Amino acid sequence: MTNGARIETFGCRLNSWESEVIREHTKQLGCDNMVVINTCAVTAEAEKQARQMIRKMRREDEDARIIVTGCAAQIDPQAWQAMPEVDAVIGNHEKLDAESWRKLATTNTPELPSLVGDIMTVRSVAPHMLAGFDHHSRAFLQIQQGCDHRCTFCIIPYGRGGSRSVSVADVVSQIRHLVAAGVAEVVLTGVDISSWGNDLALSDQAPPRLGQLVATILSAVPDLPRLRLSSLDPADIDADLRAVIADNPRFMPHLHLSIQHGDGLILKRMKRRHSPDDVMALVDDLRYRRPDIVFGADLIAGFPTEDDEAHHNSMRLLDQLNISWLHVFPFSPRQGTPAARMPQIKTEIIRSRAAEYRQLGHTLSQRQMDKMIGQDDEVVMETGGIAHTRQFGRVKMLTPDLAAGQLYPVRILRREGELLLAELRS
Repeated sequence: MTNGARIETFGCRLNSWESEVIREHTKQLGCDNMVVINTCAVTAEAEKQARQMIRKMRREDEDARIIVTGCAAQIDPQAWQAMPEVDAVIGNHEKLDAESWRKLATTNTPELPSLVGDIMTVRSVAPHMLAGFDHHSRAFLQIQQGCDHRCTFCIIPYGRGGSRSVSVADVVSQIRHLVAAGVAEVVLTGVDISSWGNDLALSDQAPPRLGQLVATILSAVPDLPRLRLSSLDPADIDADLRAVIADNPRFMPHLHLSIQHGDGLILKRMKRRHSPDDVMALVDDLRYRRPDIVFGADLIAGFPTEDDEAHHNSMRLLDQLNISWLHVFPFSPRQGTPAARMPQIKTEIIRSRAAEYRQLGHTLSQRQMDKMIGQDDEVVMETGGIAHTRQFGRVKMLTPDLAAGQLYPVRILRREGELLLAELRS
């Protein structure tokens, strides 16, 4: 087996997972002369960075075959194919198929085939076995693909297609495989994992829900030490999932919510399915069920029509919710979305509001970390002496020579900037 292609990944955890699938395919097929750029379409900045990377890769290696894939490539393949540095474009569905890479590996002509199908016609998602990644400590496992919602700011459904789910049996099988390979923590990921199961309904039964899948995993794979979920839609957290969160200590006490904003009118203009009161009720309910749970959130700064009052309403809600980990996106209009046609906010105002969000996030994260000082916890080790607690606090271990991928009992000693410092607990 060869080393495979060099892969540069932009965007979400799902893209990172898919890059590992691509890596395995290219290793098997001997694609050592390829550079794969796995693009993101969430923001214009992400696309800009991908283009810069493509040009950099070509300067560094004139003979490499540069292949572009990912959401940006799926949405506008012609634009990427038109770049003189690019040899071929592969769609989001095709990039996970070994046959696509076999075609590229066995084509000896200068002009490589571009393989981009109609993502909106795809009705299934194939499972893929991976031995785990992310510093050899945790594995991100795709359980769902695509999205059936149409938020006014989002272009991703046109890059990912409709929502489709991996079966329970395939998910459980893959997790057993990962645990056998020594993975200590699995993160279930997808485009809209809250919608998992909607396409798996039998004719005489209601569709399964994410909570049922999580409960089945924890029951069927008792040797799995830790389970997490990637970003969740707060409008669609079912009763079974709430019960699992409350009752199972192997489900980590940390949820990342796709809140996007804290003002009711802006949420309606975003075409989100929750209100600020809905988010407050959800967080209160989960904290009542699981007192140690902490929350992260995605936020968009400077959405069209957002005035000072709306921004302050959003800041106020985040503070009231005591969100520990914020992920802030400055609004970026995406061609083809309704939000791109709305009255836009000036760039400098967007940047200023994003900076205010980030400053609030800094304050909230420090508040959470300070609460953890003096506590006993358990971490999963990564490389470089870095680890994550059960509540997703980032820790630097003072005890040397701890093996990546292992779980360790620790005591949190103090905070140093954005890191908690901890030592091994006997």
